[in-house]
Amino acid sequence: MSIKIDGPLYARLGEAAEAARRLASLGYDGVYTLEGSSDPFLPLLLAAEHAPGIDIATGIAVAFPRNPLHLAYQAWDLQQYSRGHFLLGLGSQVKAHIEKRFGVEFSPPAARMRDYILALKAIFACWQDGVPLAYQGRFYRHTLMTPMFNPGPNPYGVPPVLLGALGPRMTEVAGEVADGLIVHPFNNLRFLHEQALPAVQRGLASAGRRREAFTLQINAIVVTGVTDQQRAAARAAVRSLLGFYASTPAYLPPMAAMGFGDLQPELNRLSKSGDWEALGEHIDDDFMEAFAVTAHPGDVAASLLARYGDCADRLAIYAPYDAPDAMWREILQDLKRLQAPC
Repeated sequence: MSIKIDGPLYARLGEAAEAARRLASLGYDGVYTLEGSSDPFLPLLLAAEHAPGIDIATGIAVAFPRNPLHLAYQAWDLQQYSRGHFLLGLGSQVKAHIEKRFGVEFSPPAARMRDYILALKAIFACWQDGVPLAYQGRFYRHTLMTPMFNPGPNPYGVPPVLLGALGPRMTEVAGEVADGLIVHPFNNLRFLHEQALPAVQRGLASAGRRREAFTLQINAIVVTGVTDQQRAAARAAVRSLLGFYASTPAYLPPMAAMGFGDLQPELNRLSKSGDWEALGEHIDDDFMEAFAVTAHPGDVAASLLARYGDCADRLAIYAPYDAPDAMWREILQDLKRLQAPC
């Protein structure tokens, strides 16, 4: 089975329909939204309506500020409206954002996420299979579902739950109870093969599950452009992005895997002082090559497959800069051509 390719649906709500149509026309198999400065669910409704047949996903929605039952209703509706093309991507966010931005309690994140996903699946089982709702976990308790509030079986099946994870314990939770793992864009091959994938396997083994029934979606940062000017702008944008990621203490493991761990305290200090522009200045070419695929457009597809082709089920391209649609169309065509059976 070939790798599915997902593109970012970054558009505001008023532009989401046109953006989804555009991404579908370029050849993406799916689109994903981020939990940034707008809601991650509403644009997907427009994508399902205006680009029918394309996969839609939250990549990710922050779980803990939302009750599992609220999220279950949203997922159920999007799965039905998209005719079975919805993937619910969840993440935990870091402590500062949970407590200071969302204003809710931050408890042990891996244990809480495990409980959260099990609660979601208990709700789904109640609706889909008529199993009595009797979930009582450490953090969540759902024991009442009267007919008035039960949407009944979904004709397109239960939506899969993918978990965004970076640390070993959260990644194990993905393997144990989720339907897939969303690998953060801030990744490199050594971290992936020495830490992330073994943690997934430990989770799968603890639950007696098989890798074939699990989806691995890898976010891949790509640096490219048709002209020298476009490539330089792309490199500058990605340097800033990598500097921002590297300033976050929770993102230390991928850095340490490549020997860049000593850089993190200084970047964290700059972020706390608000010197955001200086972060990218600390990202050298070796760091860039480890964390991003950098290539001319004609070589991007082969480079992505060489890096991730042996393990990814889905590739989510992350390119935070302007680039021509024609270039991305050719890259996506190359990805499909290189994976086509001989």
